[in-house]
Amino acid sequence: MKYLNDVIYLFALAAFSPKILFRVLTQNRYKHGWRERLGKISRKYPDKKCIWIHAVSVGEVNATKTIIAELKKRLPDYEIILSATTDTGIDRAQKLYGNELTVFYFPFDFSSVIHRAFKNLKPSICLLMELEVWPNFTSRAHRLKIPVVVVNGRISDRSFPKYSLVKFFVKPTFKKVSLFLAQSKEYADRFISLGGHHKTAIITGSLKYDTAQTTENVEGADLLAKQLNIAARRLWVAGGTGPNEEKIILDVFKKIKKQDSYCDLRLVIVPRKPERFDEVADLIKKSGFELARYSLIKAGEKNQTNQDAIILGDTMGDLRKFYSLATVVFVGRTLVPMGGSDMMESAAMAKCTIFGPFTFNFKQTVQALLLAQGAIEVENEKELRFAVQKCLDEPQFAQKIAKNGQNVIKENQGATQKSVDAIVGLVVSD
Repeated sequence: MKYLNDVIYLFALAAFSPKILFRVLTQNRYKHGWRERLGKISRKYPDKKCIWIHAVSVGEVNATKTIIAELKKRLPDYEIILSATTDTGIDRAQKLYGNELTVFYFPFDFSSVIHRAFKNLKPSICLLMELEVWPNFTSRAHRLKIPVVVVNGRISDRSFPKYSLVKFFVKPTFKKVSLFLAQSKEYADRFISLGGHHKTAIITGSLKYDTAQTTENVEGADLLAKQLNIAARRLWVAGGTGPNEEKIILDVFKKIKKQDSYCDLRLVIVPRKPERFDEVADLIKKSGFELARYSLIKAGEKNQTNQDAIILGDTMGDLRKFYSLATVVFVGRTLVPMGGSDMMESAAMAKCTIFGPFTFNFKQTVQALLLAQGAIEVENEKELRFAVQKCLDEPQFAQKIAKNGQNVIKENQGATQKSVDAIVGLVVSD
């Protein structure tokens, strides 16, 4: 039984190796960080006590911002280290923290690898963003009496039934978690039903409300507007889009642009995954529109774009700048069953925000926004077109939606303080 997890991982690795190889060869993924993935990691300040924070990808890394800032104030004698699983997560962490933190790829959950990682890092506490509870990782921490805390915890409607089916397998792991700092009572109850103790589940709210910046002015946005030649133009930004969604957006845009009253409208599409930039570029060209790739403009290859070109946001870290210039925002991965992209970001900036029905990764936020009339949900292509046109035709309506959405974000802030209070209490008591 001791090495059962390792055996399961080996079978899984064999099954998924063709897919992994395909991504290595075609998407330039999994090419870096192999020493770290095998547990060969070192710290900058090995003499200090250590807080190990793990965030899977970009969204979870972004959610660490307020937690890390507050932990530095409250626990200044501790070194904070940050791991991520994806290449984009690592890139985002390095942009956020530079040389300030040790940033590394999360080690594979094989028992020998995890043993090596804990031996090298010697953490005093481990914070797992949202859910990433791995069996060997949690077991090793438990044997070493190192607290494991799930921060900003959630189990989506889609994931919960899957976990329930293998409850016999996950229950021993969840029982070893010291604290579940859950975004809502529903998520707290789910953690408990899967093996967590009642006393270990605390409702803190979502950290993403705290990390969402409510300022409408973003540094670099003026330069972006000049580079793209969009002064005095209305702008529709489709951010965090997913496969099969860009075609819907392009079809809607084409129909809207046929009307003279929308001749000044420009469209920006920002795909969620960098490996899809070229695919979406080809789709835009095939749709009959001129393409303007922001990566080329940013690099100085073009100074301005054609007034009617569709702008492809094919850079990392610039989405907020695009949102800040938007007249109306569509948040992607919501017209296709992918669970949604982060709609807090645009709502926090007081932008009229539209999304589709597939938002199970942001269930609580969507409920709060819709209840306060702080966003617009559409079911399909036809409703998306109607909503965009209404927001363009009725600026006061759009401004009201936008202001209501920003107020929802402000009213739900405070999760950072609750979370850090619980973490500090656990560290001090240890």
